[in-house]
Amino acid sequence: MKFIDYVKIRVEAGNGGSGCLAFHREKFISKGGPSGGDGGRGASVMIKADAQLHTLQDLQYHKSYKADRGNHGEGGNRHGKSGKDIEILVPVGTIIKNRETGDIIADLQLDGESIIVAKGGRGGRGNARFKSPTNQAPRRIEEGKPGEAFDIDLELKVLADVGLVGFPNAGKSTLLSVVSRAKPEIADYPFTTLTPNLGIVKSGPFRSFVMADIPGLIEGAHEGKGLGHQFLRHVERCSVLLFLIDGNDEDPTASYKALLHEIDKHEASLLKRKRIVAITKTDSFQDVPNIELDEGAELFAISSHAKIGLEKLIFRIQDIIDE
Repeated sequence: MKFIDYVKIRVEAGNGGSGCLAFHREKFISKGGPSGGDGGRGASVMIKADAQLHTLQDLQYHKSYKADRGNHGEGGNRHGKSGKDIEILVPVGTIIKNRETGDIIADLQLDGESIIVAKGGRGGRGNARFKSPTNQAPRRIEEGKPGEAFDIDLELKVLADVGLVGFPNAGKSTLLSVVSRAKPEIADYPFTTLTPNLGIVKSGPFRSFVMADIPGLIEGAHEGKGLGHQFLRHVERCSVLLFLIDGNDEDPTASYKALLHEIDKHEASLLKRKRIVAITKTDSFQDVPNIELDEGAELFAISSHAKIGLEKLIFRIQDIIDE
């Protein structure tokens, strides 16, 4: 299944039905009085989070949703039937934005959570509603109100406790595959990971956390190079950022600072998250290279292939999440 994390759609709620102008007609009964029923409510458009979905792919091919209008009222005080609401299913973690204003309408982070994004129009009142002691034969009715219509943006941000951040081939996918049951693509060429991968990491009895393998960044990612602006959005929900630096890198400090720069330019507030730096591939060299860390960051040396330092790293991440 293709991973789609951003789509634009249009939603249109149904108009309300108009009220009816009618008078009761029956043999031997004259001046039966007003009997026009109310119009039905227009159908609304709802968006609901579903934990079984992991991509917005289906919405990419169906970009317009128009709900039914309410039926008009009828004589004999018969009210019009209301329209049937439309429900659009999206993955958990989807943000709904008004495209015109940019305002966030909702952030669906729980399975089954839903919101009405376009409300159906109210049905108009029939003339029976306007009968009064001073007006026994009203000829007044109301037309149905129009339903709401919006162009909206749907943006999926993965829900994970830990986000792996690093340049291509830093060992992110390998780490995820070793510490969880996730099966990301692993190869010795850059950009093998094109979509975020999630894995549940067990850290002991009844303890676990979710780790996200974010596709590799390159310099200029915050400007969209290498589709970086799409990838960076997925670390925005992570409480811990795990920076992976290839131990064979010529200048590990420069690489770390370059990653921090991309994060800062994308969303400066992300630098307030807890950061852990892991030097990877320690089985391929003898001495762990020196790296200058900023205040608050913690350093670990690991090898996913040789499973060196992983247990210590996992336990520390779990402690930070618990805190």
